[in-house]
Amino acid sequence: MFSRRHPYLFFVLANTAMVCGTLIFMSMILTVSVSTPEFGEKVGIIEIDGVITDALPVIQDLQYFRKNDLVKAILIRINSPGGGVAPSQEIFREIQKTKKIKTVIVSMGTVAASGGYYIASAANGIVASSGTITGSIGVIMGFTNLENLFQKIGLSTSVVKSGNLKDIGSPTRPMTLEEKTFLQEFVTEIHEQFISDVSNGRNLPIEEIRTIADGRILTGEQAKQLQLIDRMGNYEDAVQWAGRLGGIQGEISTMRPPKDPMNLLEELIKNEIHSWISKVSTFKQYQSVGYLCPFTD
Repeated sequence: MFSRRHPYLFFVLANTAMVCGTLIFMSMILTVSVSTPEFGEKVGIIEIDGVITDALPVIQDLQYFRKNDLVKAILIRINSPGGGVAPSQEIFREIQKTKKIKTVIVSMGTVAASGGYYIASAANGIVASSGTITGSIGVIMGFTNLENLFQKIGLSTSVVKSGNLKDIGSPTRPMTLEEKTFLQEFVTEIHEQFISDVSNGRNLPIEEIRTIADGRILTGEQAKQLQLIDRMGNYEDAVQWAGRLGGIQGEISTMRPPKDPMNLLEELIKNEIHSWISKVSTFKQYQSVGYLCPFTD
């Protein structure tokens, strides 16, 4: 029999068939669950987790909840140390448009700083824990000079450029005074945009924001004293507040944006493949040790 002549191959094929069958079954369940309609008034939940690099998923979720008549209020759960300037501004603008139609409340997790706070400041209200790390109203731009390293390994570069600032920030040479001046003005302009939007979002005098907009981080308690947030509380407190402001009576339930079942299936397949690689590999795997930024989960 094939199973006796090739026991290992038979084992792999049999288990692969089982995995495929399970994935097909799960995809059917996910398709049904995703398409199942929600009933009753809800608070829509959107999560922003990690470094902010792409605004589109959050914008799409906001638009979905804005058009959904069952959703009476929106809660955005932020756990982010910040990220790109443009995506933070895009989400800020979309929240501003959304709160004209429905209440938007932000719940801060471990950290909602810099770009994370930028986004939060657009909401109708902000809830944080006393130990939440927030604030950090500032802009940073860093460059690395590898000139000495290149000299040691005998690597040199030749640059042809159309203007003095075209290769600004090049790692092969020191930055010139002209470049530093230009970049400082650039960063200052973006910083002023940050300060202005926070001032408008929080309805606070711009000079009050400017005095604390030096990049300092704040605890939730300190932010509350400075009126940068509205309430102390956890995620559930924020859900209840959003629901009541949205006019929901009685028990408050939540819903999340629908997800494409194919994306969920793809994630399941990736997890299964990773699991199989771990099982059939002849190399022993060890738990890795890493350094984690203290301002992220």
